[in-house]
Parts: sequence; structure tokens; C-alpha cells
Amino acid sequence: MDENRMYTTVAGDMWDYIAWQFYGDVKYISLLFSGNPALLDIYVFSAGTKVFIPEPQEDYDEDIPEWRL
Repeated sequence: MDENRMYTTVAGDMWDYIAWQFYGDVKYISLLFSGNPALLDIYVFSAGTKVFIPEPQEDYDEDIPEWRL
């Protein structure tokens, strides 16, 4: 994995915050999930966990649940 695409968590980080921080939108949370399958059992991160931040494709469009529209 590209070390430039790694984020080291701070205690209390959560998936949605990491997505918002790096992509500007929580809709990219599933992109983070797919890039970090070994971390999927973590809901709230402790400090020091390495999370891979995948580069989204230009045409990335996650299906948005109806309740978020």
C-alpha cells in the first residue's frame, strides 16, 4: 500500500469522520471499508491504527439510501 495514502487514527475517530475528513463527504465510507477489510470490526478507533485511504475514481457514485435524500 502507498504510505502516502495511509492515515494514523486519533483516539475516537470513526469511519464517517475519516471519510468526511479526506473526501469531504461521508458517502465515501464504503470506499474506506473496501480498502480496509481487516478493520471492519472497529467502530471507534483507538490512537495509532493505520487506515488506508483509497483514491476514488472520478465517476465514483455510491448508492445513497433513500433516507439520506
